[in-house]
Amino acid sequence: MTFEPGPEARRRLYAASVGVMVCATLGLVAVLALLVSGAGQAAPARAAAHGHGLAQQDPAPKQQNSPKKPATAMTVQQLAAAIGCTPLLAGKAADFRQASCTPDGTQQIVLVDFDTVEGQRTWLDLSQDYGGVYLVGERWALSGNSKKYMEELSGKLGGDVEEGDIH
Repeated sequence: MTFEPGPEARRRLYAASVGVMVCATLGLVAVLALLVSGAGQAAPARAAAHGHGLAQQDPAPKQQNSPKKPATAMTVQQLAAAIGCTPLLAGKAADFRQASCTPDGTQQIVLVDFDTVEGQRTWLDLSQDYGGVYLVGERWALSGNSKKYMEELSGKLGGDVEEGDIH
């Protein structure tokens, strides 16, 4: 016999998971805003000393799949429309915009578009330290927990599926 939570328990669990995602997202936004503004000039050297690779770029990102179709540059709003959800904008930094949505009613997805490739790689390097699965396109990225779902979205949007490592 398996336990199946009721609707109220599922709503509370979903609300808690959204809260955690929002807090993590806001933390990343704050860190990246400092990095982009140059306020943390010593941070890249410190991060490199700890193996986070901000001062030296990893020449080969953790790509898992080859793109099924070209991943053209898209905005957060265009990404949300392409996967069939309404974006909840979480913030705008100097180099990127971020939103979240739930396209299938169960998978919480973070959508990000970037002004530069360098800003995108920095965001991915920092974010992937927290684990997760990422669909990475041309100056955009999606983040979620299901590799299978990201692979499905790759069929619609193009891009490469990358997995983060929890340190």
